Amino acid sequence: MIKYKHLALAVAVALGAQGFCTADQPRILNRAGGPDLQAEHWYSIRSLGEGEGRTIEVFVYGEIGFWGVTSGDFIRDLAEQDDGVSKVLVHFDTIGGDLFDGIAIHNTLRALGERCTGRIDGACFSAGSVAVCGAHRVEMADNALLMIHNPWTWAAGDSEELRRMADMMDKAFEGIVASYQHRALAVDDAELRRMINDETWLTPAEAKAKGFVDEVLGTAESPASNAALGKVLNRYRNTPESARKLLAQGDPEPTPDPEPAPQPDPAPAPQAPDTTALAAQLAADCAAVGLTASLPFLIKSSGLKSAEAVKEEFERAKAVHNACLVAKLPDEAAALIESGISGEVAKAKLWDKLAAKSGEVELDNRPPVSDLPQNTSFTPPAPSEVYAKRRNNASKGGTA
Repeated sequence: MIKYKHLALAVAVALGAQGFCTADQPRILNRAGGPDLQAEHWYSIRSLGEGEGRTIEVFVYGEIGFWGVTSGDFIRDLAEQDDGVSKVLVHFDTIGGDLFDGIAIHNTLRALGERCTGRIDGACFSAGSVAVCGAHRVEMADNALLMIHNPWTWAAGDSEELRRMADMMDKAFEGIVASYQHRALAVDDAELRRMINDETWLTPAEAKAKGFVDEVLGTAESPASNAALGKVLNRYRNTPESARKLLAQGDPEPTPDPEPAPQPDPAPAPQAPDTTALAAQLAADCAAVGLTASLPFLIKSSGLKSAEAVKEEFERAKAVHNACLVAKLPDEAAALIESGISGEVAKAKLWDKLAAKSGEVELDNRPPVSDLPQNTSFTPPAPSEVYAKRRNNASKGGTA
């Protein structure tokens, strides 16, 4: 029974979060990790033939470990079929899974000795490559693929627990190295460690040249197709294009995975406005122009969504207020502001109101009449009047 040191870890496992572990009970996985990678599994053991021609045929198609074929199931079911003398043929088409389940299957196959043959029908990644190398003889279809890499896990805990987990990962790496070295590889220890650390993908020819495989076969006539594994390759770090093409060869209508279109950088999330600062600034602006009475409405109408929204509402209210002052109707300002109208509309309403109060308004574009004397045309006096005036003056003793 797994013992968890933290309640959070127990909850995570109860929810099916694969890979969370403590240093006491690690679950070390292939790098792609996750319960949804190879959702369909085909695991079966059957006996073919009788007597000396009897063969036990095993299909490990799917993940290895908790989410797929566990080592416990594999060992139990094989033991029920094995008579100790029959040949055992184990087919692999797996993206990997739990490393220690892979090692347990490896050791079970190795214990069978020369009776056991491992056959790679499609994908054989990560923990799957560890498992198949336990067979005495390894065969590989000419359109299959092998991948080896470092152990990987998720962990939680305090610093001491994480340090212990790091030590455990180093030991797991040594277990991977030892498992591959059970075969007569054509690479030395340093090169093998480099290949594991770099995440190495091997075609059938490369796998045979390096000693992981004894024989490359024609296209495997396996019950499963590798087409669904295309999306899995995207989850690994160094998947070569040749690997994708190799898996596609077995498909009747190959449809290579399109390269994902580059996604634009996400726009930075807008910062939330400082509503306190906006409200304070709006209050100061309203006080400066005599709009304090309308402040609660302006706060509500602008929503304090942004400085721009607040300024727009304030300028509208200011225009309405100024129109009321010009019309000498300041008491109308609050109602007009709360009606949401613009300054221009407010002017029109105020004009109508003034017109209604004064009765009839007559427009006259003539200039006003001036009170100053106006220039008139000059009419000269008649000669008879001039002579009459002179005679009159002469009779009175005056001079002409």
